Amino acid sequence: MRLRITILLMGLCTSFCAQAQELSLKQTNRLYKNQAYVEAIKNYENLKPTTEVLKKLGDCYYYVGDMDKAAFTYSKVEDKGGVIEDYDRIYRYAQSLMAIKDYDKADSYMLYYQGQSWNTREFLKDLELSTPHTFNVRPMANNGSNSDFGMSFMGNDKVVFASSRNKERPIYAWNGLPYLDLYTATLDRNGSLKSVEAFEAVNTDLHESNAVFNQAGTVMYFNRNNEERVKVDGMPVSNMQIFRAELVDGQWTNITSLPFNDETYSNQHPSLSKDGSTLYYSSNMPGGYGEFDIYKVDILGNGTYGEPVNLGEDINTQHLDQFPYISGTNTLYYATNGKPGLGGLDIHRSDMVNGTFEKPINLGSTINSSRDDFAYIVDENLDRAWFSSNRSGTDVLYESFREENMLDKYAVGGVVKDSITNKLLPESLVSLLDERGTVIDDAIVGEDARYFFKIKPNRKYTIRGTRKLYIPQNVDFSTDKNGKISHDILLTLLSYDDAEDMIRQDRKGDTQVELDQIFFDFDESVIKPQAAATLDNLVDILNKYPEMEIEISSHTDVRGPAEYNLDLSNRRAAATLEYIVSKGIDRDRLRSIGYGEMQPLNKCVNEGMCTEEEYRLNRRSEFKIMN
Repeated sequence: MRLRITILLMGLCTSFCAQAQELSLKQTNRLYKNQAYVEAIKNYENLKPTTEVLKKLGDCYYYVGDMDKAAFTYSKVEDKGGVIEDYDRIYRYAQSLMAIKDYDKADSYMLYYQGQSWNTREFLKDLELSTPHTFNVRPMANNGSNSDFGMSFMGNDKVVFASSRNKERPIYAWNGLPYLDLYTATLDRNGSLKSVEAFEAVNTDLHESNAVFNQAGTVMYFNRNNEERVKVDGMPVSNMQIFRAELVDGQWTNITSLPFNDETYSNQHPSLSKDGSTLYYSSNMPGGYGEFDIYKVDILGNGTYGEPVNLGEDINTQHLDQFPYISGTNTLYYATNGKPGLGGLDIHRSDMVNGTFEKPINLGSTINSSRDDFAYIVDENLDRAWFSSNRSGTDVLYESFREENMLDKYAVGGVVKDSITNKLLPESLVSLLDERGTVIDDAIVGEDARYFFKIKPNRKYTIRGTRKLYIPQNVDFSTDKNGKISHDILLTLLSYDDAEDMIRQDRKGDTQVELDQIFFDFDESVIKPQAAATLDNLVDILNKYPEMEIEISSHTDVRGPAEYNLDLSNRRAAATLEYIVSKGIDRDRLRSIGYGEMQPLNKCVNEGMCTEEEYRLNRRSEFKIMN
């Protein structure tokens, strides 16, 4: 009887526990849907680790920035293979792997996600030579700091930044921290923030962040989220909006929402051009390229604005493009995780040329980390910059000092020309070789016949120019302490027919090595001594030009059966090739072919219509230069 009761109780417990698990999962999924990730993590961690639980738990870790746990949790599901249901989760997994510097595995998932090669280690090597500056970075001294980011200037030494240090504010369910407020501070010469005070004129129980000011300090733009949530794709969201405030009689007032705001999407991270005529910002408004794009809008005055303009696909990606900053030189700096980088958001720059932003450049590993690096501002004259990063686990303000990247200065370039005519030689191949003769980069030059390669200091290199029917040219140079940083090397290539009297173009336009006629005995393919002496001249040419490749062709006249003539010509061409190989020439540089009677040089296409001398003209061997 006791046994029956025990079994019954166990059954009831199993049923109850299953129901409790199901109920708890529903409740936790609701937290997940409402973006209450911190609380959702606590629940998911105590649930049975099903595939659904692990996927959403990995997402929660990812969204709160715990990349180590995100990568570990995702691996329990995604590394098992199978059908991919959510490609965006594959992207998040790859980003998590980037954050913990597991680049090889991250690249494999990015290849799977994007369908194109993704080599982070190679990218980082190239980045050393392409980023224009190197940075000396240090965290800013900031008492009371608790997740601070997005600093901007509101005067010579007065700054404003966002912080979650006010514990009296409501808790943000996404990350479990208090809602953001704006704070003012004084920046001293040592890079420390002093006299930190809440910016009470604009702070509310909502999020406020990313304040920027016009040159006169009389107009401010900043972020604030909507007080009420709206459903977007079935999910309740409180989107961010951009607000404007005016300084009137020493007080910030007239706080208004910008007219192009919309409660169904976010506009955030404002930045003003130096003349105050253009506002740059990020938005996930419909019609963009991805999650968030960079936009600009003209400030027309009297509270009016132009139409928002997307900065285009060179700047924006299918993922996050945020925190734009337009410097005094009209250089755009922004953060993106949609381009190759070190992981997370990386800071990029794009120079404005003739009113258009050029292809962005990653600022490099001396400032970017494998986590999120963003909200960059710079004094271009002082080469002093400030940015935010969560590389330490929370958002922290950093100060940096930049210098020119000398590695970026090391380069070799030039043009390829014909050494006799001085004409440009487009479509030539130019190769960069290291001191061991290994090709490390190459390029086919365009219509301007120019080439350009990045190089490194303290190296020996060779530039090689090659072109079909031309003699290759090698030029050695060095970047050691006795060498130069930048090299301009003119490659002048000499064609084979200009170099040798016995090399000429025939009437078909082919370049031939012209030799005396090679004679064979009737119906034979054996190389006779007289033919060997002639072929030795060709061997000398091939030894002189080791890159040259030759097609050996044999031809007959039209007399005799066509099939027989074709076979005889093939045997003679092959015998000629074997003789040349016997003299030490690499077989790979040669090919033989017999054309029989198919390529006469004159009208003698039938028997009995020509003289013996005319038929003899068609019985020939030819040596066409192929390369």
